[in-house]
Amino acid sequence: MKQYNHILFSIENSVARITFNRPQVFNSMNAPMRQEILEVLDICANDPSVRAVYITGSGKAFCAGQDLQEVTDPNGPSLTEIISSGYNPIILKIRALEKPVVCGVNGVAAGAGANIALACDITVASGSASFTQAFSRIGLVPDSGGTWTLPRLVGMQRAAALTMLSDKITALEAAAIGMIWKTFPDETFAIESLELAEILAKMPTRGLAYTKQALNQSFSHDLPAQLALEDKLQTAAGQTHDYREGVAAFLEKRKPEFKGE
Repeated sequence: MKQYNHILFSIENSVARITFNRPQVFNSMNAPMRQEILEVLDICANDPSVRAVYITGSGKAFCAGQDLQEVTDPNGPSLTEIISSGYNPIILKIRALEKPVVCGVNGVAAGAGANIALACDITVASGSASFTQAFSRIGLVPDSGGTWTLPRLVGMQRAAALTMLSDKITALEAAAIGMIWKTFPDETFAIESLELAEILAKMPTRGLAYTKQALNQSFSHDLPAQLALEDKLQTAAGQTHDYREGVAAFLEKRKPEFKGE
């Protein structure tokens, strides 16, 4: 498998593991790192052996957001280029990926790093992790989907406070307000968070993909439109191998063996 310079990537037990790997700068992102992430997300989308994705960070941080050395470099890319060719495609690929994406926030998640974490399907964190939007502290606007994701997760008032004040909140606070799903103790975090992805990788992948599609569209649909989408997706799910296997296993009182088909 190809070796990358700014991330670690592997596939094991049907789980693709993406680890941000610039620990010396708290996994802050530059253009080469963003491009490596985009490349492996495409691999995850196109490789049928991948049935779930797990994203985490190496070292003490999950991701400190944008590498400010890049934006202050007179020969570096503009903010427009950084967002349009890097962060926006990453967020869109995560949301469009027809496989569940688990994010294991192992440390501080700031700025774009926080919003990449929140764009994943199920986000968990170690007890010592923290989140901060950070943008307002340098006069910028939340990007990487933050202004879309946060209000949907925590409501408009909390989203406004989190983005405007840029306060750091703990993982426990994030779980309490619904920003993330749950936390794990630091000692067991790596094992328990990865285990979530391994569980999902053994589940009916097409059914999970249809569920993700329905959730993605739920905020833009009125109720009749969403009911019609559910009808369409349920019909498609009912034609999969895993649906037939799930029903057969239930009737035969045995554990199902899903193939992701």
